Amino acid sequence: MPAHAGGGVGRRIAYYRSVVHPQMTQQQLADAACLSLGAIRKIERGERGVSDVTLEAIAEALGVDPSRLRTDRGAAHTRVHDALPRLSAAIAAYDLPDDGPTRPLAELRAAVGEAAGWRLSAQYTRIARTLPDLLAELARAFHTAGPGERPHLAGLLVAAYRTADAVAFKYGAHDLSARLIDLMRWAVVDTGDPLLAMSVAYVRTETFFAARAHAAGLRALEQALDTAPAPAGTPTIAARGALHMRAAVIAGRARNTAAATAHLDQAATLADQVPEGVYGGTAFGPDSVRIHDVSVAVSLGNDHVHRALHLARGWKPPAGLPAERHSGYYIELARAQLWSGHTDDAFTSLKTARAIAPQHTREHPWVREDAATLRRLKRADAEALTTFTQWCAAT
Repeated sequence: MPAHAGGGVGRRIAYYRSVVHPQMTQQQLADAACLSLGAIRKIERGERGVSDVTLEAIAEALGVDPSRLRTDRGAAHTRVHDALPRLSAAIAAYDLPDDGPTRPLAELRAAVGEAAGWRLSAQYTRIARTLPDLLAELARAFHTAGPGERPHLAGLLVAAYRTADAVAFKYGAHDLSARLIDLMRWAVVDTGDPLLAMSVAYVRTETFFAARAHAAGLRALEQALDTAPAPAGTPTIAARGALHMRAAVIAGRARNTAAATAHLDQAATLADQVPEGVYGGTAFGPDSVRIHDVSVAVSLGNDHVHRALHLARGWKPPAGLPAERHSGYYIELARAQLWSGHTDDAFTSLKTARAIAPQHTREHPWVREDAATLRRLKRADAEALTTFTQWCAAT
């Protein structure tokens, strides 16, 4: 296991402990990470290197992805890509799982829920490291389950495939992403859950984004809305609202202004009926719809970009939103700012996105494109911009 130099890592650990978790003492961190108080003190002062195992224990105690603590941020990128073949192997045997132990249903549900939390907070290294074994275990449990447990395990498979897909899609493994989505569509049949089927339809849109088949993706979402249950009760309202949000964005990418506006209006109407929250694995509510309003304006481009800037004026997404959605807002806003000639603001937004969710930001293609454009324009602090473009591998 490589040892990470203590200085930069130690400062980051001290920051997350004392600023993000201001009530956490060094002793409490040591206890949570199963380390000695002396070890934590030396690490924070930069007097001791940190192994991967120790760093991951500290990150777990702080509730952050280990990549946020490392000095060599490129390591997270490499680790995720190195894990993709294991993930591919795990799903290749979805119907022929190997022998091995399986935990009780309650423990599997907790493990899948924890992994879903990593997806929402953009902790992709944890997902890449953990999901292959979890998917194999879920497949074993599903294929040996009795009739009573089978629908529940199918639902857990859907959720776990979705979590794995987040890594595959964001790291550019679109064929693997499409395969995971196919498996979601296969497993959801056994759940008999129409809300979960709506969630799968939401995620399926990624295949249309990847293929730039936006008009077809819009048709698929509208078909899902046509067959979805009526909005009666918070879960159904949120599920329908999420589909309308997604339809608005893909309609924007298709340059279908009328459809984008109609779906966004429907999403806003539904969002007014529920509090902001995560429903069926997807964030939905008034704040999420406002973020998607910015996204639609950017997708439509041209005369609509000013709307994105208008919506962002005097408003910031609340800190409690999932990191993926929170950072995504600033990535979209940066593009609108860049197109409008506000280059300093665009760079500030990109840096804000990185601070919220570094892995999500680094792997987003728009970030690389816009950082490279800013670099060519030389309209921001040259040294800081050079560092940023190197970090996100912009060319």
